[in-house]
Amino acid sequence: MTDWISANGGRLRAPHDVEFDTADPARQVLENTVAIPLVHLGAVDVIGADAERFLQGQTSAQLSLVDGHFAPLTAFCSPKGRVMANAQLMRVAPEHYRLILHSSLVEPLTLQLSKFAAFYKVSLEPQENIALIGLIGREATALTEVDCDLTPPKLWHQATCGDTSVLTYPGPQTRYLITLPTQMAGEFFQRLLSQCVAVGNAIWKLADIQAGLHFINADQQDAYLPQMLNWEALAGISFKKGCYTGQEVVARAHFRGQVKKRLFRVQIEGDECPDNGSEVVNESGKRVGEIIASQVDAYGQPEGLAVLSTQATEEPLSLNGHRVQLLKLPYALERLDPEDLADSADTTTQADSKTKQV
Repeated sequence: MTDWISANGGRLRAPHDVEFDTADPARQVLENTVAIPLVHLGAVDVIGADAERFLQGQTSAQLSLVDGHFAPLTAFCSPKGRVMANAQLMRVAPEHYRLILHSSLVEPLTLQLSKFAAFYKVSLEPQENIALIGLIGREATALTEVDCDLTPPKLWHQATCGDTSVLTYPGPQTRYLITLPTQMAGEFFQRLLSQCVAVGNAIWKLADIQAGLHFINADQQDAYLPQMLNWEALAGISFKKGCYTGQEVVARAHFRGQVKKRLFRVQIEGDECPDNGSEVVNESGKRVGEIIASQVDAYGQPEGLAVLSTQATEEPLSLNGHRVQLLKLPYALERLDPEDLADSADTTTQADSKTKQV
């Protein structure tokens, strides 16, 4: 359901990529407020009397915290603790939850969870009629308040009015994700364009990279522990809840300090983005990790996220002969409990929330 995108001048370059005829889109976000169709993201709704109990046994989130205001990150893991999908979890209504995740994982996650859903009063419903729109820039807050009639929430929280919800995301600039029915998206997006510039979703992906945030795609399933994606530093794991699939492995890796790979921000020499999975090597040519996301920034330089051995970060790194430089993450590699983030009075950042050493 992308007719609303083409009606507003956008075109799909690939199933998960949209673009507009906007000059220098990466620079536009530095100078203007931009509106972005987030076609690389999708939604799955979990509905029914047992929805909370069902999700409590499947995901790393503490469901009692997901109250229609707090909308935490979460992960679905294999029995071996590897991430099968990671997502943001919001509550739409009583007995009605929504997962925001990479669109290539909507069907695989639905199939995976369906194996267990038969034992609960719950239905799993991929949401093809939900549009996801991103807003980034200095006027994003004002536009959200006017066009959605909502006060934007604090980080990893949601605000809802009727069928429209706003979620606040981290990044170097003010950033919101808006969900609304597809039939409303065309008119809504057109109103935004009277005060915004339309850009492709590569700009949102770049903002995720700069925020140290990665939602895996279907090709990256079953490859990483949640901690290798820094998920506990982003309050995506509750270590205070009971059992869920993969919980024992995830908890053991945390409490025994067995996580030897981490997510790092990197800058890559040259002007072309490497393919996901491209090997990062040390000075001796030994593989120490791989790129899992990359985009070109406003200065024509590829930035990316890489899962790397923590022992390799003090030595020179390269990729296909190009120098790889580590960049600073915008958060501490410390455990951030969602229980603390949900209670935090901070309205803009995680920095002042209570943390625990990883």
